[in-house]
Amino acid sequence: MSRLSPLALALCLVTLPASSADPGKPSRADLQRVMEQHSRSVVTVNGPRRASPGVFVGSAGQVLTSMEPVGLEYVGLNVATVEHEGQALPARVLLANVALKVAVVAAPDGTYPAVPVRLLKEGDSLEGRWVVGVVPGARNRPAKPEAAQATRAPAPFYDVPLALPPGSPLFDSDGRVVAVVVQRTRRGCRVLPLGEVKLTLASSNEP
Repeated sequence: MSRLSPLALALCLVTLPASSADPGKPSRADLQRVMEQHSRSVVTVNGPRRASPGVFVGSAGQVLTSMEPVGLEYVGLNVATVEHEGQALPARVLLANVALKVAVVAAPDGTYPAVPVRLLKEGDSLEGRWVVGVVPGARNRPAKPEAAQATRAPAPFYDVPLALPPGSPLFDSDGRVVAVVVQRTRRGCRVLPLGEVKLTLASSNEP
């Protein structure tokens, strides 16, 4: 895996502390808050392989997505584009991790609407927690925020019964990203907590 530039490390900085108690099922107001955050910060990443959703996790243009658009052979290359506010912005692949099935790409230098990120405390689990994803629209139906509870999957992943494509973010009720979808499953999707992405970034920058 390639060493990351300091630009990629911003992913570790756009974090807010987790609350001491996890709330119950998100309310209608919570779902609306997530939808507004999603509308501002979620983009489409077009890579050499295919397109995938992604989300701004760094205000300088870092986008967290799945491995689907890019692969290891593209790390360090300007081979992707990020669709933001009607523009196709050239993007460089900062990271691609086969084991975790995630990638980070960087749009051109600028100021972007990064989402706040919630990292679970050490020893905490997503199992049983309510998360919110925005299910894509189909035919005449618009995209819709839906809540579901995460269940345990082979570590470090969790399963969520929502029909979300890889690269989609999952939010808590406060509109903070807690996980990213890495794979579709028969009953929904498999997700990776953001803490695992942070650990990967840290280990990639060790001397």
